[in-house]
Amino acid sequence: MAGTMDRLEDCNSPETSGTAGDAMPSPRVYARRWVFLLVVSLLSCSNAMLWLSFAPVADTIAQHFFLSMDQVNWLSLIYFVLSIPFGMAAIWVLDSVGLRGATILGAWLNFSGSVLRAVPCLPVRIPSPFAFFMSGQSLCALAQTLVVSSPAKLAALWFPEHQRATANMISTMSNPLGLLIANVLSPALVKKAEDIPMMLGIYIVPAALACLLATVCLWESVPPTPPSTGAANSTSESFLHGLKLLIQNKAYVILAVCFGGGIGVFSSFSALLEQILCASGYSNEFSGLCGALFIVFGILGALLLGLYVDRTKHFTEATKIGLCLTSMTSVAFALVSQLQGQTLALAAICSLFGLFGFSVAPVVMELAVECSFPVGEGASAGLIFVLGQAEGMLIMLLLTALTVRRTGPSFSTCQQGEDPLDWTVSLLLLAGLCTLFTCVLVIFFNTPYRRLEAESGRSSSPTMCARDPRTVSPTQVPPLETPGLTPPDEALKEAPGPASVSTGHSEWAETMTRDI
Repeated sequence: MAGTMDRLEDCNSPETSGTAGDAMPSPRVYARRWVFLLVVSLLSCSNAMLWLSFAPVADTIAQHFFLSMDQVNWLSLIYFVLSIPFGMAAIWVLDSVGLRGATILGAWLNFSGSVLRAVPCLPVRIPSPFAFFMSGQSLCALAQTLVVSSPAKLAALWFPEHQRATANMISTMSNPLGLLIANVLSPALVKKAEDIPMMLGIYIVPAALACLLATVCLWESVPPTPPSTGAANSTSESFLHGLKLLIQNKAYVILAVCFGGGIGVFSSFSALLEQILCASGYSNEFSGLCGALFIVFGILGALLLGLYVDRTKHFTEATKIGLCLTSMTSVAFALVSQLQGQTLALAAICSLFGLFGFSVAPVVMELAVECSFPVGEGASAGLIFVLGQAEGMLIMLLLTALTVRRTGPSFSTCQQGEDPLDWTVSLLLLAGLCTLFTCVLVIFFNTPYRRLEAESGRSSSPTMCARDPRTVSPTQVPPLETPGLTPPDEALKEAPGPASVSTGHSEWAETMTRDI
């Protein structure tokens, strides 16, 4: 990366800007970018599987290892807790150490955590199985902070302009795919307590495969030749200076706070869905179906939307429309989920909730890079993740605090052995927050696509070099045909693109007029 930045600085100096031969080479893509994408996607999927592997069989885990339900719940909550303080450190690692180093470190943390979780199942007496479970989950949680910030950086460094959103979508949606697999696989594997060692052993396999591929198959953080002009200028700001620029960027702050709130809404919805629906008389199997539809349609929507924005570059429009439809769906869920016997309507609403809301996540990550360029992709995407985790914890605490015991007739199918809860106020608050974040984003968010402008030659950044072989130095401009009329040197230096090498007086005059 340092070599790339050196070439960028050199091409702005008078000694090296005088010939077309010294210009940056044309963008080039490499087939091994798909290997990198495979490794990051597999790692993200494995990490999500480890996150929720205990939750679907929480009662069996608690009974077999003599744990309380609060202890089992903490095996999932530790991901949220550690992501907030260590998320900032992960941003520094990603932008300073490099994508390859961060991916390998995340893969080894993920694999080590998966092995540590299986220690209590060894045929020896383990005095404190919860300590091994929590230690393993903590290592996996540290790996998550590196994993979730990688997709935007991987897409920017290795993929050309017309494939970035698609690559970002594939690696980002691997995480909810892992959640879906865990929700289906854990109950299918654990029918009785004796099946728990088999479940924990199976979850080690994808973690080990991701670790092996990351260690053996990833050779470099960046390709020898960047796939785009924007990739050549990636991570051109230092870590602390990049964070300062992000905080001072009004458009980025609005996007980060609003979409971070959206992440909190979706996290709360996923975590509380079963408790909400069972209070209205719906079975756990139906709640699981709604959660699966939510994720499946979200992945499908992300695929379609990623392909669309790759071709049209309508990042802002796609995000605003998607969030508006998501807000409408959240209001529908808040109302219909309190009624009995609405299985078809609820299944359709959960599907649309994922289709509209989940699918904008990769697009927002690309949009964050566009509005914050040339700040590093790890910082712009990672800060949104950290804010999302923090807002998610606050929203979940607020929603659970606002629940009250149901006083009217009960249709509850909940298994906690307590009086059913009334989620009406909490769900209306959830819909209100989703609508509020959407309205703020739609009304106040507006930004130029800085990375695309730089790649199309419209950027005035002094660190960007023209890749067009037709670009020549101002010292090569031949004399004008009109005697006695010599353009000022400064005007020639500032004239962008091929217009600066005009050989006719009329073309030079047009260039000067445009610059003024």
